[in-house]
Formats: sequence, structure tokens, C-alpha cells
Amino acid sequence: MDKATPAQLQPERTPHPLAWVPSLYLAQGLPFYSVALVAGLMFKSMGVSNEAIGHWTGMLGFAWVFKALWSPFLELARSKKSVVVFFQLLGGAALGMLALALQLPSWFALSIALLAVVAMASSTHDIAADGLYIASLDARQQAAYAGWQGAFFNGAKFLSLGGLVILAGHLEQRFGAAPAWSTVFGLLGALMAALGLYHWWALPNPGLRSAPASIRGTADVLVDVVKAFFAKRGIWLGILFIILFRAGEGQIQTIGPLFLRDARAIGGLGLSTQEVGAIYGTAGTAAFLAGSVLGGYFTSWIGLKRAMPLLILAMNLPNLVFYYLGVAQPEAAGTITMALALEMFGYGFGFVGIILFIMQVIASGPYQTAHYALGTGFMQLGFVLFKMVSGDIQHALGYRQFFLWVLLAALPALLLSRFVRLEPERQADVAPA
Repeated sequence: MDKATPAQLQPERTPHPLAWVPSLYLAQGLPFYSVALVAGLMFKSMGVSNEAIGHWTGMLGFAWVFKALWSPFLELARSKKSVVVFFQLLGGAALGMLALALQLPSWFALSIALLAVVAMASSTHDIAADGLYIASLDARQQAAYAGWQGAFFNGAKFLSLGGLVILAGHLEQRFGAAPAWSTVFGLLGALMAALGLYHWWALPNPGLRSAPASIRGTADVLVDVVKAFFAKRGIWLGILFIILFRAGEGQIQTIGPLFLRDARAIGGLGLSTQEVGAIYGTAGTAAFLAGSVLGGYFTSWIGLKRAMPLLILAMNLPNLVFYYLGVAQPEAAGTITMALALEMFGYGFGFVGIILFIMQVIASGPYQTAHYALGTGFMQLGFVLFKMVSGDIQHALGYRQFFLWVLLAALPALLLSRFVRLEPERQADVAPA
């Protein structure tokens, strides 16, 4: 009898998708929202200016812009599961160290450095987690559990921007800003570490390599992917459209929450930390999910080409909402909540447009997955570029004129939608790589 190998003695366990898909995408969302949204509110409570918040949190977004460039090299790892768990634990450790750094004299520089580690770990984890999902499930299962992906990724937004920010607001009143936010980031770090340890047991481990691929071969594939991407017909106009699509969003998602926090004497609404968290974490999240679902059905009903102008207008409904809030300065909590729910509904409804444009138009043809990653990288670039300058523009114009400027920033994308290609590229039109 032949001697059994260790792999034969211990066959690969195949856990049920519900044992790991929801928690995997919760772990994907938590560090993303920590960097993209929670950090800005923390800095505001710690007395950082809007300009600095826009600059630094914008720069952190570059981790998601360029993630496609190192994504092929993750294939060099023998185990997708190990990569996922490593970056969860790394992100959790960085969030925990951030909690400690907020108590030190040089807290701002240290917090930016640690948030950069969180951003790099999170963006790389996105690639590994999506790859694990695709490799572990067949096409039928991928479709069946896609709803769990979106629900728990956005559940991370509810947990971080809702529950934890509300907690920060209560703790601020009792202990001050630094202890409050140290507690919040400590909890986030502990939760990420717990998810990492759980996933070491719960995740499947597909595609275990007996020998890693070569770095040279991986680099050659990356070159071919990039060359084929830029050889697409009308690609530069498409890239410009992707970047301008997020011109208003990148600015309003940065300055809007800061406007809600600033005192009425300087043009803000004077809301507390917990009030902002309560609105965005409950009514705002629910409205965003509803808008996303309805936007998808609406676009599938009339087609992307006919739907795109309306999706662009919906994407800029938040700008109109904030212009109203800046002019009217309402005090009633119900009015403010309804307005911000409308903001998030429009954001969710319209965002479908750019996702489907990248998926169906930009990523069509060979290397579809890699080209989708490149397209979403340019999408994030548009967000980051406008986010970085948003604080300076708001400081120069004031809140009311800033919100009017952001409304006007929607016009270039609306104009380009009449000229950009909105249908998949025919195979015959694809230039050889």
C-alpha cells in the first residue's frame, strides 16, 4: 500500500458559504469606512481644519487607486486564505496602534501613518477577498451569495458610521475627544483581529499552489493587461468620464459631514457627533441601500445608455440637498434627517451608473476582471482628486457657495455622457495587445 500524504490524510474542508461570506465582506468594509468616513469625523472632533482633512484623507485614498497594479502579484502566494487573514490581522493591528497614538503629542502624524497602513492593508485585502470568493464558489453560488456581499459590506458602514460614531459622541461628552476616539479605534482593531482569527478557521482554501508562479511571468501578464486596456476604442474619453462622474461626490462626501458638525455661526448646522452618526448610520444607510437596489432595477429596465443622464442627475441630488441645507439652515431634526436620507438615496441610485459603465463598457473584452480593477482604480482616482481639493475650495468660498460650485461640477460629466461610448465594445473593435 502506498503511503498517504498529509494532504490525503487531512482533506480540504469546504465550509458553507454562509459561514464565511458575510463575515468576509464585513471585514472588507470596516477598514474602508474607517479610513474613508470615520477618520474625517475623528479629525474634526480633534480640531483639524477642513483643508487638512481633505488633503490627508484624500491622499489615503490612493491605496485603492493603484491596487490593480499589484493585484497580479498576490497570485504568487500559495494560499489565498493566508493572504486574506494576514491583511485582516495587519489592519486590525494598525487600528489598535492608532487608538494608542491618539494619546501621544505627535498624534496627527502618527495617525496619518497608521491610517496609511490600514488603507494599504484594506485595498490589498479587497483583491484577495474577491479572488477567494470567485475561486471558492461556482457561478451559481457567486450569484446566490452576491446579496450577502453587499449587505455586509454596507453593514460595516452601519456599524462604523452609525454605532461606533454614536458611541464616540457619547464618550466625547464624558471624557473628551481623544479618549473617545481611542476607544472607537480600539474596538475597530479588536473586531478586525477577531475576524482574522475566525477566518483562519472558517475560510475555504481554494487553489493551493504546489509551486508559486514566477515574478517575471506575473509582470509580463500585468504589462499585457495594461496595454490591452489602453488599446480600447475611446478609452481616454471613457477615463475622463469616469473621473468627472465623481467630481461632485468626492467633494460633498468629504465636506458634507464637516458642514453638519460646524457651528451655525460659521455656516454649519451645529450637529453633535452622535447626531451625525445616528442619521447616517440608520436612515442614511437604509436610503443608500434602497437607492442602490432601485437604481439597478431602473437601469436594467431601460438600459444603461438611456438611464445614464438620469443616473448622473441622481448622483448629484446630494449636492442639491446640501445646497438647500446651507441656504435654509433648518433646525428641526426630522427635516435634516429626511434631507440626508434623500441625499443618500440619490447617491446610491446614481452610483449604479458608474459601476455598470465600468463593468459593461470599460471592462468588456479580454482581461475582463483585470480591466474592471483598472477601471475602478480610475473611479477612485476621480474621488481622491476632488476630495483632496475640497477643503481648500470650501475655505475659499464658504459653505453656501461651495455647495453651489459642487452643483455646477456635475455639468461636465452630464455633457460627456452624450459623447462617450455607452455600449460594450465589439470583439472586432478590440485592438490586439
